[in-house]
Amino acid sequence: MQGVLITELIEKMKLKNMTPEIDTDKIVLAHPDVNRPALQLTGFFDHFDRERVQIIGYVEQAYINSLSEERRREVYDKLLACKIPCLVYSRGQLPDEDMLELCNYYGVPCMVSEQNTSELMAEVIRWLKVKLAPCISIHGVLVDVFGEGVLIMGESGIGKSEAALELIKRGHRLVTDDVVEIRKVSEITLIGSAPDITRHFIELRGIGIVDVKTLFGVESVKDTQQIDIVIKLEDWNREKEYDRLGLEDQYTEFLGNQVVCHSIPIRPGRNLAIIVETAAVNYRQKKMGYNAAQELYNRVQANLNRR
Repeated sequence: MQGVLITELIEKMKLKNMTPEIDTDKIVLAHPDVNRPALQLTGFFDHFDRERVQIIGYVEQAYINSLSEERRREVYDKLLACKIPCLVYSRGQLPDEDMLELCNYYGVPCMVSEQNTSELMAEVIRWLKVKLAPCISIHGVLVDVFGEGVLIMGESGIGKSEAALELIKRGHRLVTDDVVEIRKVSEITLIGSAPDITRHFIELRGIGIVDVKTLFGVESVKDTQQIDIVIKLEDWNREKEYDRLGLEDQYTEFLGNQVVCHSIPIRPGRNLAIIVETAAVNYRQKKMGYNAAQELYNRVQANLNRR
């Protein structure tokens, strides 16, 4: 599992760093969840998730304010001595001088957020789950078509980038060309994105590199997209049987997650952009409960029964 620097957390969540003396570029977060150390402030440290971001909310601060100065410092010392990665105060609350002194002593960054506690926790967890998710890189093109993430795969030179360019001209959005970074953010969700170095670029054989964002505008690109459907392009093979009804979905697997997959044979004259659009709309229709192939099957069966 990769790590996230505390510096990245500060920038993303717009946190105010109260301990600038501590080098946040050297502290790495490796766990996507957060913890509110309420029980720890009372002295109970069994099963303490010390590797998580620690958030001090209104309730925790109210308890701290009820303690004597001596007891408060004792609580701070025990919490920070656990080598937690960082401490974040929500709702604009400010740490007292004892807390800042001990944070600097133990090398624990202390930050302040203006967000309320629930919103801060949800946003930190959501962002960290994406950043720390298992990740693989594959060869392909990812496009947002009518809100559905379509991953186009196939051999080099088969026409993936050309299909993506036609889709962009038809109003859809490019996520990445050539290399797709896939992250598993949950048991059912895969998120695709582009490597920083190739973001917004498309390679077209015979032309070269094209900057999609510059040529077609910011509405033609997108940074991330959930992967909903895979289109595999392959050369037409007369010996192979291709699915002509679609009664049963075929799947491919990435990082243990199953994704609906269609194999599309390529022949001269086939409009790939329209085929991809139709596949995306048909997938959406199935999600809404209507299966055209099943409807045709039902009609045929009903017609046979009448005979």
